Amino acid sequence: MVKCFAPPDMPAAVQAVFASYPPLAQARLHALRRVVFEEAARLDVGALEETLKWGEPAYLTASSKAGSTIRMAWKEKHPNSCSLFFNCQSDLVLRMSEAFPSEFQYTGNRAVTMPLHGDLPDFAARAIVSMALTYHRDRAAKR
Repeated sequence: MVKCFAPPDMPAAVQAVFASYPPLAQARLHALRRVVFEEAARLDVGALEETLKWGEPAYLTASSKAGSTIRMAWKEKHPNSCSLFFNCQSDLVLRMSEAFPSEFQYTGNRAVTMPLHGDLPDFAARAIVSMALTYHRDRAAKR
C-alpha cells in the first residue's frame, strides 16, 4: 500500500504570502513546499519550522540544525519565474549549479530560479532541497 504524504497545515502568515502570489506562482511554490516537507521526512532531519524570513516563506531545520534555511518567493520584477534562496555564505548554490547546470538558472551564490510554466524537474528539485536540508549535517560528517 502506498502511503500518501500530506504536508502540515501552513501557518497563517505564510498562507497570506502564498495567497498574495498569482495562481501559477502559487502552484509552483506549493509543489516546491511539498518537496521540502517530503525530503525533510525522507532525510530524517527533524521537524521543519515554517515561518517568514524577509517576508518570504522559509523552512528551517530548527530542532536538528541539520540544514541551511530555504526561502522561496515569487517576485513581481520576474513574473514568469520563482526562486529558492539559500545562505549566500555557503557553497550550496555553486554545488547545485555544478550538479544541475541546465535544469535551473542561478543567481550568484544565493538563488536558484525556475520558470512557472512546464514541469518541475522533480529529481533535480529534490536533490537541491536535500543538499540544503542536510548542509550542516553533511559538513560535520566530513570533519
